[in-house]
Amino acid sequence: MSSTRATSKKAFKAKTSKSKKGQIDFPLLFLTISILAYGLIMVLSAGSVYGFNATQNSYYYVLQQLKWTAVGGLFALITYKIPYHTWRRLAGLSVVVTIGLLAAVHFTEAGIVSKGSARWLAIGPVNIQPSEAAKLAIVLFLAHNLDRAPVKRIKDIWIPLVFIGLIVGLVFKQPDLGTTMVLVFTTAALLWQTELSTKLFAIGIPLMSIPVIYLIRNTPYQWNRIVIWQNPWLDASNMGYQITNAQIAFGSGGIFGVGLGRSLQKYGFLPESHTDMIFAMVGEELGLLGALILIILFILFVARGFSIARDCPDRFGRLLAFGLTATLGFQAVCNLAVVTGVFPVTGITLPLVSYGGSSLSVTLAEIGLLLNISRFRNTAIVQREQVQSGVTV
Repeated sequence: MSSTRATSKKAFKAKTSKSKKGQIDFPLLFLTISILAYGLIMVLSAGSVYGFNATQNSYYYVLQQLKWTAVGGLFALITYKIPYHTWRRLAGLSVVVTIGLLAAVHFTEAGIVSKGSARWLAIGPVNIQPSEAAKLAIVLFLAHNLDRAPVKRIKDIWIPLVFIGLIVGLVFKQPDLGTTMVLVFTTAALLWQTELSTKLFAIGIPLMSIPVIYLIRNTPYQWNRIVIWQNPWLDASNMGYQITNAQIAFGSGGIFGVGLGRSLQKYGFLPESHTDMIFAMVGEELGLLGALILIILFILFVARGFSIARDCPDRFGRLLAFGLTATLGFQAVCNLAVVTGVFPVTGITLPLVSYGGSSLSVTLAEIGLLLNISRFRNTAIVQREQVQSGVTV
């Protein structure tokens, strides 16, 4: 009996030791690579016409995306290798830097205005989108602050919320309603993990929506999009042009699609076909079947992320994993809802799929951090199983 007990102890210690050395979560890694590969194939197809017209090179956008994949992969490796508790030391700094970058977009000559929005910042030869970094900064900042002490009332966390409100306000001012929605939803999701009263959410969310609706109503650019969203075909040649052509793409694709690379909408009919509206290209070329496969991959990805959060051995790690997963999940849902006409048109990318250096780099950094947290998942599972089986170490 004692021999069996000693063997169990050795087995448990071996499993725990091995887990602490950093076993990567292969299901999450596989899902990430699958969605990323899916995206690269679609950028190759959807961006070929734009690339040829702009640079005489049909492979321009996919080559750029591959470059940013390498950059993002490096960021992911860094966030994966450094223990996730170390990153909380940068929580405050990340928010301050993010506010500075967002302010620079609006108030310095380095800010770049494109298509009516000031979202880009020129730093040397590179243009970055600070609102993408804001997603990671807010999750890290909130996870750190919510872990420090119990949060039972809003006043327990009002100072962090002021900083987050400033970030949200600067992003909304760009204007970037899509990213603003993601930041607000992520913040609400993390606050839901505290001891705040459910009644507070039931009252607070409708009250907060009043000034948001007022601001949108008094911003012609955004209000017109909401008006035309109700029936885009009434102004199909102007304000409804993008969403109606997305609907044409889905309708043309049917169940099995017209075939990879055979889209007609990418020939100048559908704006942003390789970026925000790339899911419409999936529907046209790969049909309902291809679209469902991509959606299933995202569902599995989010489910795996929440599973990692659930099994993390400490509260900070759980909050961080939950927030990262919620951010990516909300962003994917918002993009899919916009492209399919469920939400009004907003400029937001589909994670790992849409073309875009800032979005892809930050997304891969977030996933690297999520994989970092997953290294401790097996330790928690083994410890829980050990306790349940009655074996003590």
